[in-house]
Amino acid sequence: MAVNASPDEPASQRFREDLEGLDPHDPEVKAFAAHLERIETSRSGYTVEGYLGGISDFADSANRLGGHYRMLALLFIGLILIGVGVAVWDSLVFILTSFGG
Repeated sequence: MAVNASPDEPASQRFREDLEGLDPHDPEVKAFAAHLERIETSRSGYTVEGYLGGISDFADSANRLGGHYRMLALLFIGLILIGVGVAVWDSLVFILTSFGG
């Protein structure tokens, strides 16, 4: 990668050295450049933007998957949502029974 490359450049231009000799219009080369971009991008997981970026990466990966891998991702998301629902329900029941009676 060029030292003075700006982050606003397209991934195929930023990784010119890594993609030398490859057709820049080939979909596989574009996907590889996007992969290099994701590897190089670092976000802090302790900020709202970093957390949402991680969720976005997971959603993009789940959308690219097919077959049983996609079903496992959907099952994983469903289990997380069920866990959140149970936690919210328990909290509401605790609040209503503690202060209501």
